[in-house]
Amino acid sequence: MRVAIALLLGTSLALSACGKGTSQDVTAPASTGGVDAARIIAAKPAEWLSTGRTYDEQRFSPLSAINQETVGTLGLAWSADMDTNRGQEATPLFIDGTLYVSTAWSMVKAYDARSGKLLWSYDPAVPRETLVKACCDAVNRGVAAWGDKLFVGTLDGRLIAIDRKSGKSVWSVVTLDQTKNYTITGAPRVVNGLVVIGNGGAEFGARGYVAAYDADTGAEKWKFYTVPAQPGTEKEPDYLKKAAATWYGEWWKQGGGGTVWDAMAYDPELDLLYIGVGNGSPWNQAYRSDGKGDNLYLSSIVAVHAKTGEYAWHYQTTPGDSWDFTATQHIMLADMDIGGQKKKVLMQAPKNGFFYVLDRTNGKLLSAKNFVPVNWASGIDMKTGRPIENPEARYYKTGKPFIGSPGATGAHSWHPMAFDPKSQTVFIPANLAAFPYIPEKGWKANKLGFNVGVDIAAAAMPADKAVRDAAMKATTGALIAWDPVAQKEKWRVSYKGPWNGGLLATGGDLVFQGTATGDFNAYASADGRKLWSFPAQSGIVAAPISYELDGAQYVAVMAGWGGVWALAPGILSDKSGPSRNISRLLVFKLGGKAALPPAPPLTAMPLDPPPSIASAADIAAGGARFGRYCSTCHGDSAVGGSIVPDLRRSAALNDKATWRMIVHDGALKDNGMVSFASIFSAKEIEDIRAYVIHRANEDKTLESKPNAR
Repeated sequence: MRVAIALLLGTSLALSACGKGTSQDVTAPASTGGVDAARIIAAKPAEWLSTGRTYDEQRFSPLSAINQETVGTLGLAWSADMDTNRGQEATPLFIDGTLYVSTAWSMVKAYDARSGKLLWSYDPAVPRETLVKACCDAVNRGVAAWGDKLFVGTLDGRLIAIDRKSGKSVWSVVTLDQTKNYTITGAPRVVNGLVVIGNGGAEFGARGYVAAYDADTGAEKWKFYTVPAQPGTEKEPDYLKKAAATWYGEWWKQGGGGTVWDAMAYDPELDLLYIGVGNGSPWNQAYRSDGKGDNLYLSSIVAVHAKTGEYAWHYQTTPGDSWDFTATQHIMLADMDIGGQKKKVLMQAPKNGFFYVLDRTNGKLLSAKNFVPVNWASGIDMKTGRPIENPEARYYKTGKPFIGSPGATGAHSWHPMAFDPKSQTVFIPANLAAFPYIPEKGWKANKLGFNVGVDIAAAAMPADKAVRDAAMKATTGALIAWDPVAQKEKWRVSYKGPWNGGLLATGGDLVFQGTATGDFNAYASADGRKLWSFPAQSGIVAAPISYELDGAQYVAVMAGWGGVWALAPGILSDKSGPSRNISRLLVFKLGGKAALPPAPPLTAMPLDPPPSIASAADIAAGGARFGRYCSTCHGDSAVGGSIVPDLRRSAALNDKATWRMIVHDGALKDNGMVSFASIFSAKEIEDIRAYVIHRANEDKTLESKPNAR
C-alpha cells in the first residue's frame, strides 16, 4: 500500500529556566511616546512599525529608489550572524533608526540599522525541552511595538514586554496553561493599547483562543475562545453556544483545536480585529466529533471587536476540517472596485488551495477560486459559501487512503503574501505538494507526540528509486501573482521545491523573495522577470522588509532554513537542493559592498549502520512508533532534514545503552530531545532503534546502486 500511495501522488511528507511557569504582574511606567495607532496608521514610507508594516498587513513598501532600473546595483550593506541554528521566520521592525528582530527560541535583538552594530540582545531562556510541544521547529515570527516597548511571545507561552531602548524586560505574563502542549510562535499585534497574542498546539491536544493584554501592565483584558468547552463547565457567550451545536462526541477531551497561531489583521475604522483559526484536534473528525458537524470555529476567519473581544462575524473556509487545512494563513485588507462597487475586502489564501475575497464589514463571501490544483473539492458554492467536496476526501468515512492535494503543509502555509495596491496584485508563496491521509484504526491520544488520528507510518517513503523519483517530481513550489478581482493567475515563477520565503512588494515595481535554494531574488512585479539575485548560503523562509535611513533605501531579511519542511518530509526536505541553516540578518542597499564569509563545506556523516538483525515484527512495531512519535522532527522514514541529526547516521545506533540514555533517560533534553519513558517501554525503545538500523541499511544498499537516490 505504501508504494502505491507514493507512486500515485509522488509525495509522503509528514505534514503539512528563567521565568518559566511564573506570571509576573509588574506595573510598568506609562508609555512616554513612540509607536501608537496614529503612527502605524499614517505609515510613513521610511518606516516598518508592525509585522505587516500597516494594520492592513499588505506588506507593501512605497519606497522606490530601489527599482527595476537600479536594482542591479543592489549589494549587501551588512549582515549579522544569529546565535541559533534553528529556523528563522521573523519579520524585522524598523523604528527610529533601529532594526528589531526575534530569532528562534524567542530571543530578541536590536541593531543599528545603519551600521549593523548590535545594540542589545534579550534571551527569555526558553527551556529547550519545550520543543517537544512544538509542531514545527523552535521558530518565532516577530515582535510588536507600542509606546516605548517591544512585545514578544515565547515558545513556552509567555508574553514579554521589553524596553525598546535598553532591552530589559518590563513585565512578563504566562498566557496559557503550561501543563498542556501549547506553544507560541506567532508575532503579537497591538491595537488600542492592547497586545493580542494567540497560540499553537492543535496537533497535541489544545483548545484555541486569542487574548489581549494591557500594553503598560500586562493585565489580561479579554479572551476569545474559538472552540466551545465541555458542556456545562463554563458560562459561554452566544457565539460559543451556537458553535456547540456543530460539535459531537467528546471533543473537549483533546481540546478541539482551533488555535490562533499566526494571522491577524485590523481595521481601525471598523475597530474589527480579524483572526485566522487553525485545524481540529485531532485532524481525523471521526475521533474528534463522531465524524460529523462543521465544528465551528475551526479553519475560519473570525472578526472580533478589538476593544472588547466580542464576536462580530465569521466565515469558515473548511467546514469539518479533517486535512489540517488551517485558516491561520496571512490575512490582508484592501479597498477594491468589485462589480462596479467600492468594497472593503479581506483576502486570504489558506492551506486548502482556494483564494477568498470577503466583505470585511460582514464576512460575506465575494469570490473564491483555487490558485493551485485541488482535488478535495471541485469549487466553492457561492450561494452557501461552502466547498463542493469530493466524497473520497473524507477518508475516515470511506476507510480508504486519500491522496490529498494540497496536503497538510498547505497550498500556502504561514509564509506572508504581499499586495501591490497600484496593480491590485497579490503575490502568493505557493506549495505544490500532496499528502496521503490514511485513517488509523483504534487510534488513541497520548500525552507526547502528534495526536492527529491519521496513520503517518503507513505512508512512509519506501527505499525504492522509482517511487522516490516520482515523489520528487511531483513536489514543487511557485511564486504566483494573483488578480484578486478577476480571480485568476497573472504570472508565476516555478521553483524546484516548496517552502520558499515570504514576500515584499515595493513602489519600485519589485517583488522580493528568498527561496529554499538559498537565493534572495528581486522580480519585476508586472511579469515576474528575475532582475537580481543574491546567494544567501542558507534557505530563506522569512519575509523581507524595506526602510529608508539617511535618504537611502534598504531591504532586510532574516535567512535561516527551518520550519516543518526542514524536519518532517524525509527525502523531500532537500527537494530544492542540499540545504543548511546559516542564520543571519541580511541588509542590502544600492552600492552595498559587504560580503559574506565563504560558506562552510556541506558534508554529511556516512551511512555506516550496524547490521539489521531484528525480526520483521520488531522492525514493523518500531516503524509504527517512529512514524507517529518521531518522524515529525526526525523525518519521514527516518531520513533526517538539515537542522536535526539524521538518526540513520547516528553513532548511537551502535549502542543500545546510549540509545536508551537519549530516548528513555532524556540525556539530550537540553537540546530539545526529551525523555519518552512515560509512553515507551524499554522494548518499544529498542524496536525504534531496530527500525532506524533497518532503514539505514536499506538506504545504504540503495545508495550503492548506480544513479540511486
